[in-house]
Amino acid sequence: MKEDKSIKILLAEDDKNLGSLLCEFLNSRDYETDLATDGEEGFKKFKEGAYELCLLDVMMPLKDGFTLAREIRQVNPQIPIIFLTAKSMKEDTIEGFKSGADDYITKPFSMEELLFRIKALLRRSYQLEGDSEISSFNIGTYTFDANSQQLEKDGEITKLTSKENQLLKTLCLNRNQVLERETALKLIWGDDTYFNARSMDVYISKLRKYFKSDDSVEIINIHGKGFKLLERTV
Repeated sequence: MKEDKSIKILLAEDDKNLGSLLCEFLNSRDYETDLATDGEEGFKKFKEGAYELCLLDVMMPLKDGFTLAREIRQVNPQIPIIFLTAKSMKEDTIEGFKSGADDYITKPFSMEELLFRIKALLRRSYQLEGDSEISSFNIGTYTFDANSQQLEKDGEITKLTSKENQLLKTLCLNRNQVLERETALKLIWGDDTYFNARSMDVYISKLRKYFKSDDSVEIINIHGKGFKLLERTV
């Protein structure tokens, strides 16, 4: 992973006091952090800066965090995103992951917990970039390149997010075998908490949609165990 001092973080937080405290703390840990106090300013800064991680508050004026995350994902599908929110409703957590979140932390939180999550997410992101394992797979009529995070079929390319990419690669490495939920959660998300498990379910649904035009490819649930990537002769 890169040295922390070279990592730029975009923080979108409408509470100026909290935003300033978070910026001061992260800057003191050698992260270069820029603050935006609403969603529109956040997207403007994102387009102008070369950021490597985003911290997004959910409830912001002009543009909420979910909308901002979706717009950021359109520009850069791979950048890690962590949501900051005062809400703890399961529906909001699921909506956050659907919008492209890699992690989710509920206020109030400790600065050290936030720092741990940032480091863990960046570590997984850069490990993926430097992964020397098999990275190219043929899946039915699709070609999957894990290094470039691309899924291609008939010349049409789909860019995958970091989580989609890691999950699909793990499924490919365990093709036609059961990928246990706990194993995937610990490998990709770092732990097997309830919210991470729901996040993985969202990403499994996304991967299924990518393969919907090929009946020979299926990602099935193995009740009580996990998932299996299957290729069938049709």
